[in-house]
Amino acid sequence: MQEACFDTVILSDIHLGSETSRASDVLAMLKSIAFKRLVLLGDIFNDLNFSRLKKEHWHLLSYIRKLSNPKRNVEVVWVEGNHDQGLTDVMSHLVGVEVYQEYTWDYRGKRYLAIHGHQFDRFLINNLLLSGIGVFIYTQAQRLHFCEQKLARFLDRMSTSWLRLSDVVSAGALNLARHRGADVVFCGHTHEASARQHQGIHYYNTGCWTNSQATYLTVNEDGVQVHEYQPAPSATDSSQDSGSNETTGTTPQLADSLLAGAYASL
Repeated sequence: MQEACFDTVILSDIHLGSETSRASDVLAMLKSIAFKRLVLLGDIFNDLNFSRLKKEHWHLLSYIRKLSNPKRNVEVVWVEGNHDQGLTDVMSHLVGVEVYQEYTWDYRGKRYLAIHGHQFDRFLINNLLLSGIGVFIYTQAQRLHFCEQKLARFLDRMSTSWLRLSDVVSAGALNLARHRGADVVFCGHTHEASARQHQGIHYYNTGCWTNSQATYLTVNEDGVQVHEYQPAPSATDSSQDSGSNETTGTTPQLADSLLAGAYASL
């Protein structure tokens, strides 16, 4: 089943709790490949409201927790995003991984840096009220279920384009990488997969798992690669049959088990 083994897999912006989150596809992707390190590069959650988490969202969290078991020999790293803020203490116990503001590692003579990217988004930092209103409008648009969330995804793409987030985040990330002595820097936040380089430093954006084009990155001896996830027909049918629109009430034992373990460790 597992066709490839990577040193590192990097993905971000799953937005668990969001109507557009493709959590079941994330789970299928993680199960289809082998890797030594998993970097969750921020905005794994959409907000602090756990009641919005659906059955497939809890299944993904449960699998991440299993991956973090030392017996798996997989290093799982969670880098905090702007939507994850306030969840750091709970999440480290909920899924059994440590949460970082930024994370660096070395592989085959190169230094890699991972940071979510909202730190470079000056509009978000300087306009918290307007940003909050924007998130509210986007959340309401998701609930309309209009043409398979096309309205919500259109608003997402428009905000990224209007704010020139891709340019802003990549410039800030490349500058930080230069100061950190990193050869490669990874970000999320913009929901737009991209790759750039400047003065010998390479920048990659992971994209997201809320749009029709879900992307993730891998690192191995061949370098960094951007992948677009293509669900197998059987996996799609299975996720639909399992009742992907059901809420956490359909899996109370799974949710309660994870939460109980998290709070007991605090």
